[in-house]
Amino acid sequence: MIASSLEDALIDLGCVVIGPALNMSDAIRLAREAEMDGASLDVNIAGEKVYAVADILMERGIPFVFMTGYGNAGLRESDLSRPVLQKPCSLARFVEIVMGWR
Repeated sequence: MIASSLEDALIDLGCVVIGPALNMSDAIRLAREAEMDGASLDVNIAGEKVYAVADILMERGIPFVFMTGYGNAGLRESDLSRPVLQKPCSLARFVEIVMGWR
């Protein structure tokens, strides 16, 4: 339900949504190959940490926001400078972050 609300908000902003990736293989493929202006990353994708995806996006210079129920405690030290939305997240804050990518 959260993903659907976020997708609707992005579409309302004129974005093209290319996810969600439901497993790490798909997430890594999208991070490597897809054209994108930004990404939202759930820290836990099907029981796996999303850090490999974050590293690819960082290498490509693509901004992203972490979404997690753990807050900053669920992040690596190197990720603490990235925006983090605590789940359930504020849709208004999510939109604010995305608008900053334009």
